[in-house]
Amino acid sequence: MTSATRRFAIAAIAFALAASTAQAQSDYPNNTVRIVVDSAPGSANDSTSRVLGDRLSKIWNQPVVTLNQPGAGGGISAKVASQSPADGYTLYMPSTSVFLALPGGPGVAPNMPVELPRDFESVSYILEQPLYIGASHKSGINTVADVIRMAKEKPGQVTYAATGRGRLTHLTMELLQARTGIKLQLVPYAGGPAQAMNDVMSGRVPLVLDGYAGLAPAIKGDLIKGLASTALKRPPGFENLPTVAETVPDFFVGAWTVLLAPKGTPEAILRKVHNDMRIVLDDPDIRAKLALNGGYVRHMTSPELTAFVQNEQKTWRPILEQVAKEAQK
Repeated sequence: MTSATRRFAIAAIAFALAASTAQAQSDYPNNTVRIVVDSAPGSANDSTSRVLGDRLSKIWNQPVVTLNQPGAGGGISAKVASQSPADGYTLYMPSTSVFLALPGGPGVAPNMPVELPRDFESVSYILEQPLYIGASHKSGINTVADVIRMAKEKPGQVTYAATGRGRLTHLTMELLQARTGIKLQLVPYAGGPAQAMNDVMSGRVPLVLDGYAGLAPAIKGDLIKGLASTALKRPPGFENLPTVAETVPDFFVGAWTVLLAPKGTPEAILRKVHNDMRIVLDDPDIRAKLALNGGYVRHMTSPELTAFVQNEQKTWRPILEQVAKEAQK
């Protein structure tokens, strides 16, 4: 075979492979798509995955199934998703915690925290689930500004109830203290928000912080005074409730759900999934289903998603390090 013939053969093979790849991408998906989640059936992420997957399956005319891979603080799911073929048939919907784990911390898997764009391709921001701050009607606290003022007058004497030490509720108040220069006192409740609510309603503890399921009914029923949500904008259904950001600029905390794909997934497929996901998330029925669990849709481009995650990691890293340092005392 002459060199010219060899070059022609190589070019022909390359062209055929490129054409085959392009055809596969244009036909995507022509088989079952699975969404890996890091939690057990019945969890918030699992429910979200199933709601979205059901709608995507109708658009794609292909099954979209949820693959539950709990364990190792999200490490198992991250490994399964990252080692899957980068062909668009495996997507990854991790919880916030896989991005906010402290590197080298006790019990943290070696491939944690997940970082973008190092570990995965960004596809879509799906929703956020802000937290809520409430106060006892007997506390005399009506606003976030009141909390800040009272805490400055009595450093370390204003208490707040939260479900557990080291969880997002606790970390949120640590962030608020760092941003405002105040000192509050955590009262951890391992028994969950119901136990904490009794002490808040009685006035034994003036403040409480929890998620939608824990606090929304109590705020709407006026069992406690709603002070603020930790969303950047007032969530639907809570238009009369201020955000912390209205007092402490740019303050945002919440569980957030994103969709990722293995590194190397073709751009055409990423773009299609992103665009089709946007169609799904703009469906009023889908939004209503997500809102039942306190989830509010928020659109981002793939680059915006990457930047968002990086900023969240930058925001939380010193807080996580401080909490870890205090736990060792």
